[in-house]
Amino acid sequence: MPRHARLDAPGTLHHVIVRGIEKRKIVDDDQDRGEFIERLGEISQITQTVIYAWSLMTNHAHILLRSGTAGLPSFMRKLLTGYAGYYNRRHNRHGHLFQNRYKSIVVEEDAYFKELVRYIHLNPLRAKMVESIASLDQYPWSGHSSIMGHSAHDWHDAVFVLNWFGKRMRDARLAYRDFVEKGIAMGRQPALVGGGLVRSAGGWAEVKALRRIGTKEKGDERILGGGDFVSHVLSEADLSKKYRLANLDREKAALELIEQCCQENGISFQALSGGSRVRQVSKARHELSWRLTEELGLSFAEIARLLGVSTSAVAKVIIEKRINK
Repeated sequence: MPRHARLDAPGTLHHVIVRGIEKRKIVDDDQDRGEFIERLGEISQITQTVIYAWSLMTNHAHILLRSGTAGLPSFMRKLLTGYAGYYNRRHNRHGHLFQNRYKSIVVEEDAYFKELVRYIHLNPLRAKMVESIASLDQYPWSGHSSIMGHSAHDWHDAVFVLNWFGKRMRDARLAYRDFVEKGIAMGRQPALVGGGLVRSAGGWAEVKALRRIGTKEKGDERILGGGDFVSHVLSEADLSKKYRLANLDREKAALELIEQCCQENGISFQALSGGSRVRQVSKARHELSWRLTEELGLSFAEIARLLGVSTSAVAKVIIEKRINK
């Protein structure tokens, strides 16, 4: 059976779910919770992984993130291996703590970003770990309290999330909270915890309706998004697979160039790939788009994946540069 193309390219938006083995607890008390969250923050900064939403439950955790230059596997390995070692030492136990491999779903950003932020942050309320939305506002083990300004985590990109709801911080925060509160009545929404055609379409009824009118959609269990998005991601993954096998030196050179540019401009990769519109970040992104094309010969799609932007955005920069050159 042929192996699937890997979907862990830097700059990809993922909904990650980790579960305790045999549904057992991964945290026993607030000390464990604090340790897990501290490691999540430290390792996200070390690996330049951008965190948008998270909830730590008793036997599992949800994280919405954009992978850094090292890729998702490196980030997750550091997080889970390190925490499991701590937990086993503290509780005098041996063996695996987490269930097999973590689950990761590549997400179509425009269609699902806000919905997943809401879904993930409502987990404690659905599980009755808090009694109300007001209690959730103050709950320290979910990213919701950070976005609401009641807990401080400098590694949590709350600003990027709030930018989806408005330009002014106060108005955006009110709009975000209203959006989250409206999601309470929606229940568990199983369509948001996995990929595949049925879940992306919203259920079998929608899939059948599409088929009745002759519309064919592509699906993949590892991807949450429409048919065009799925096809695009799989195509990019296949190209990336070939690229990694044949051009490892070029990939290394690209990452070194990105790191050098970030240092020269005094910015982080997190800001560069996280959609920041700060002038200095945009300037660096434009410069890198041009240099990665001209100096290393990367395609627009490869550059978009590395910088966390759309292919069309890269194309626009290159076209403008060539016109004005």
